[in-house]
Amino acid sequence: MVQPAGKIQRRSGGESRSRFRDYSSIYFKQWEATTGKSRTISINQKNPKNSDEAKYPVQSNEQIAALIPAFNESLVIGSVVLQTRKYVDHVIVINDGSTDETAEIARLSGAEVVDMPENVGKAHAMMAGFKRAKMLGYSVVVMFDGDGQHNPHDIPAVSAPVLSGEADVVIGSRFLNIEAKIPTYRIAGQKILNGFTNATCNFKTTDSQSGFRALNKYALDHLTFSSEGYNLESDMLSHFSDCKLKITEVPIHVRYDVPHKHKMNPLAHGLGVFTRLVGMIGYRRPLLSFGVPGFAFFTVGFLMEIYTFSTFVGIGQFNYILFTGGIALLTLGLLLLVCGLILNSLVILMKDGNKRGGV
Repeated sequence: MVQPAGKIQRRSGGESRSRFRDYSSIYFKQWEATTGKSRTISINQKNPKNSDEAKYPVQSNEQIAALIPAFNESLVIGSVVLQTRKYVDHVIVINDGSTDETAEIARLSGAEVVDMPENVGKAHAMMAGFKRAKMLGYSVVVMFDGDGQHNPHDIPAVSAPVLSGEADVVIGSRFLNIEAKIPTYRIAGQKILNGFTNATCNFKTTDSQSGFRALNKYALDHLTFSSEGYNLESDMLSHFSDCKLKITEVPIHVRYDVPHKHKMNPLAHGLGVFTRLVGMIGYRRPLLSFGVPGFAFFTVGFLMEIYTFSTFVGIGQFNYILFTGGIALLTLGLLLLVCGLILNSLVILMKDGNKRGGV
């Protein structure tokens, strides 16, 4: 159920863009540090011809909505909404079945609240938020968490590449120009999840689990995938990569001294995403998930058999345990290789069928 934000009126696009322009020096410094490029883009001004600016025109008529999922965030949601309203035209808080005053505080702070009937998880909550933003006609959406870890002050930096036409999707990365003290276990876990996420898509990300992102209308129209819980970020990245959307990253700030920094055990969270990614790799890249292990098992088994027979020829001693283990690994390796090849052929056939269907 959608509850509008009381008597607080929605800002006009001109007012929001004026505030956005005030922070241009900040986000373009971050942009230049990330990309190595140096250019100036003015909001609401025509770009001169034959210049680098003309290649990346800012769409000054775009209106921005912020989507903030929240579950029992009454302690911080008010300040998050108030800070966010400085940079966007409209704030939508998705209340994911909170049992505290999250929804009421968000409304009093000026946000529109979409109430979920129960705690459905981040993925389903965000999809409801995207649907509402599209219904209201917003063509640019910025999403970030409602627990206070993300800084709304980074909204201009994250949305700049989308507004300029540089990208369809922007990921705010915690690992570009790191300033925050990120816990070691988070860095280690993130590197593992990044590796598996990168194996499922063509874009190589530095922060696959970042919930701070900006999407343009083209990306919003391609939200045609299913996801569960905290798998949203990886599923989104993989799906958008398959759809050939332009994706880029910019540095953001993050803090971890917030009241509810863990909605679930970090280990359980990481294992859940990891399991999902392994399944995605098996589906999208069967040669990688089946062929590589199969080749490794086959190689080890082959070497074990060579050693067994060379020992038998040299000293007349036959190691039955080593021989049996080698045969088992050879068999397992061959099975995995064959499965990988068959599944890879099916994936190719499916992609060809989809291409023909889309013509």
